[in-house]
Amino acid sequence: MIKCGECGYENMDGLDYCDGCGAKLAAGAAAAPAAAPAAFEVKAESSGVSEIKADGPPEAGSAPTSTSDTPTGSSAPEVPKSEAPTGEIKPEAAPESAPSAPTAAAAGAPFKAKLSVVRGGRKGQEFPLEDGNNLVGRWDPETGSFPEVDLDADDPEAKISRKHALIRIDGAKITIEDIGSLNGTYVNRQPRLSPGSPVEIKSGDEVIIGKTFLKLVVETIS
Repeated sequence: MIKCGECGYENMDGLDYCDGCGAKLAAGAAAAPAAAPAAFEVKAESSGVSEIKADGPPEAGSAPTSTSDTPTGSSAPEVPKSEAPTGEIKPEAAPESAPSAPTAAAAGAPFKAKLSVVRGGRKGQEFPLEDGNNLVGRWDPETGSFPEVDLDADDPEAKISRKHALIRIDGAKITIEDIGSLNGTYVNRQPRLSPGSPVEIKSGDEVIIGKTFLKLVVETIS
């Protein structure tokens, strides 16, 4: 650093004019290099150790002097270092809670399910079922929506309502319910299902929608 003789402002080395007042800086006015570290000083007030100073290496043959009670040749007591860089005590981290096991619904169904047309439509046509809700019905030209199980091509007489039934896969459970269809929904040729009342179905069950007969096929995932 170069100290200005006019205003005392300390300027960076290599400048000709002071950044503080604009005065001409005297050549060679750079601050003298810092003196080499001389004496080392150790203080341990809490342990009662008095001040130790060393101005330089001891002369040959002379014994080191000390004003403390520390025995000759022993070093000053070390102060335990803190683990934290700032010297503060680190708080113990709270234990992480173990992740809860996923539910069957979150992990997905442990199988693949589908409906296969066995009568009254395109025999052998299959409709894969997804986890969650699967709408059974026909394409709606007014809204442009397609149900997951679109039986429009299998129902030339329009016996199937646009929104006819709902099949739901929830974990390992499969249910079907009528949602207010005109011609009803039937399972295994039992009485017509009451709208809004889900009934559990399993692999091999027969489902009748309008005049279309379908079979539920469930395949376990290995």
